[in-house]
Amino acid sequence: MSSEHEAYIRKIRFDKMKVTFFRVFILISIITLWEISANLKWVDPFLTSSPSRMIRSFIGLYNDGTIFRHIYVTCYETILGFSLGTILGTIIAIILWWCPLTAKVLDPYLVVLNALPKVALAPIIIFWVGTGTSAIIIIALLISIVTTIIAVFTGFKEIDKEKLLLMKTFQASKLKTLRYLIIPYSIPILISALKINVGLSWVGVIMGEFLVAREGLGFLIVYGGQISQLNMVMMSIVILSFLAFIMYKLVFMVEKKYLKDS
Repeated sequence: MSSEHEAYIRKIRFDKMKVTFFRVFILISIITLWEISANLKWVDPFLTSSPSRMIRSFIGLYNDGTIFRHIYVTCYETILGFSLGTILGTIIAIILWWCPLTAKVLDPYLVVLNALPKVALAPIIIFWVGTGTSAIIIIALLISIVTTIIAVFTGFKEIDKEKLLLMKTFQASKLKTLRYLIIPYSIPILISALKINVGLSWVGVIMGEFLVAREGLGFLIVYGGQISQLNMVMMSIVILSFLAFIMYKLVFMVEKKYLKDS
């Protein structure tokens, strides 16, 4: 390895360390300033809470033995809604690619469903399915599935025409074209859809828990607001942010591994 190459690698490592340092520094600064502002009454701690108050709220729920149950319920609903939305959305996108006539017929309906606020369907879903986990998962599924269909199907249509023509020249069947060309070249699009679905799934689950849940982080947010316990509300929001970040990083790790392998 040449000295120039070593210097280049050192520079990359230094840049990564610098980015990490500033990220941690900004986070610590925000937490510290928030705590100081609340303690010195620069802001009203009843309205904004503070890190120490949120920690005490977490400890209180931990001592009650309920906090991890709420976290588990929300994570379970989110992961299931996320997985079903991604899998079913991809399958429907494949069907639309396989049957171009069906895709043309359903195109305006997909546009309408994508534009429609899915939360508006929540009362109907609750009436059909009832209150509970099933309704929440279906709401999360509806929010993510249409986006997945449109994103993946658009990726299918953007495959290089010359590659498709080459597959036809070799008399490849539709199944082989799908297996060896369409899906491999659309994996980056699918990963992008996964990133979008991470946020959408959390939105769907929290909205569902706002309406019908008796447990979960969304329920804690609503319940905390009803009894004027904004410490509980802010604590739940922070936990949600942390969990969503972890889920996004897992998808990012999958993308990184794919790029490295490919």
